[in-house]
Amino acid sequence: MDFSKNFINNLVILSIFLTGFVFICTWNPIISKSSVISFQKYPISQSKPPNIALIKDDLEEALSNAATANKTLIITIVNKAYVEPHNDQYPTMLDLFLEGFWVGEETISLLDHLLVVAMDQTAYDRCKFRRLNCYRLLTDGADFTEEKFYMSQDFINMMWTRTRFLLDVLKRGYNFIFTDTDVIWLRNPFPRLRFNETDDFQISTDKFNGNPWSETNLINTGFYHIKANKKTISLFQLWYDTRLNSTGLKEQDVLAILIEKGVSTQLGLKMRFLDTLYFSGFCKDSEDVRLVITMHANCCRSISAKVADLTTVLKDWKRFKQPRSVASNTTTSAAFQWSEHISCISSWMETNGKLP
Repeated sequence: MDFSKNFINNLVILSIFLTGFVFICTWNPIISKSSVISFQKYPISQSKPPNIALIKDDLEEALSNAATANKTLIITIVNKAYVEPHNDQYPTMLDLFLEGFWVGEETISLLDHLLVVAMDQTAYDRCKFRRLNCYRLLTDGADFTEEKFYMSQDFINMMWTRTRFLLDVLKRGYNFIFTDTDVIWLRNPFPRLRFNETDDFQISTDKFNGNPWSETNLINTGFYHIKANKKTISLFQLWYDTRLNSTGLKEQDVLAILIEKGVSTQLGLKMRFLDTLYFSGFCKDSEDVRLVITMHANCCRSISAKVADLTTVLKDWKRFKQPRSVASNTTTSAAFQWSEHISCISSWMETNGKLP
């Protein structure tokens, strides 16, 4: 009898407790219907919507580590062929590139702001071994480890992959100098480049016609400075999208066509074309060693030829930089001449034993 009475009492208490618990869970005057809908946009495990500005992926971390306070950095892109010796002979292309910063004028500190983008694991490992700022670019299964000869289909695909990556960098709000790894930096380029509100895009040329605003200059995409803004992002997006109708053309050719068709005017973009007196290359050597800033192994077909002739460029530079009391008379600026780029000239005649 007592057991039945206690059981009924306990059952009543439990029922009251459950009713109250359900009431509390289903009624809350603070939460509105719209709040519930908004909350459903995010995973249940999150207590609040994600703050996108605080999310930092591998690329963002790499960019921020290399960038200056105003979000400006230097970017170069390498693969296995650029970081390992050709036919087991040193130096590598990356060795020469870094040597330029070491022997150049006011260039050593710029390495702190250099981001080396690796297109394969070997290149990334070599980069990390040198304690540089490194980023591993994933390429959707494409194999860019070996040397890609100029204007081969693999070369063209690699150039478009590069353009897509740099578009991503611009969208993240970073200004940058892009430089091919076969560009030797002999002096700090930043004092020569204009950094004002009107210049959006400053690009090197294979041949300079004397007018920095003339769109008939023959461009070279191996070295340029670009500011991140809506105009430059639109340019890169259009540039990359145009590849779909540009079979057999490399990205440099497509950009040249866009410039010829007036893309700068259409986008309100201010472009400046760089004088080969300062930003030179094998297509057109700088005529004044006292002014030269970069030397690009353009107009050259193979990595082995580039390495050979860039090695000679560094020897020429060191010869010029010798103290006058030690150097021969030929090292004076008036008499100085760059050595002939013999290997690169020969590279157009034969590549791997075959005519190009």
